[in-house]
Amino acid sequence: VQLQASGGGLVQAGGSLRLSCAASGSIRSINAMGWYRQAPGKQRELVAAITRGGSTNYADSVKGRFTISRDNVKNTVYLQMNSLKSEDTAVYYCNLNIGSSDYWGQGTQVTVSS
Repeated sequence: VQLQASGGGLVQAGGSLRLSCAASGSIRSINAMGWYRQAPGKQRELVAAITRGGSTNYADSVKGRFTISRDNVKNTVYLQMNSLKSEDTAVYYCNLNIGSSDYWGQGTQVTVSS
C-alpha cells in the first residue's frame, strides 16, 4: 500500500488549504483514515480522523476550522483547513488503517505566516 499526500504549502494566517492523500496498491477495505501533524520539537498529534461509515473526530484545536472527508471509491482522504493560524504550521501526515496495519504518507509541509 502506498500513500501519496499533496496540497501543503505556504499560506497567510486566515487562509485555507486542502490536503489530499490517495492510497494505491493492494487494498481491500480501509477502516479509519486520518491526518496527524508534527510541529518542530513537538510530538505527532492527531488532527482529524474519519471512519469508513463517516464518523469524524477532531482535535479541539481545529474544531470548527478543519473538515475531514473521504472518498471510498478513490481511496482518498481530504482535509479542508480554513482560518489557518500560525500554530497550525507543521508537517501533516495521512494515516490509513487497513485490517490490523497502519500506513503512513510521506508528510506534507504546511506553513502559516502571521
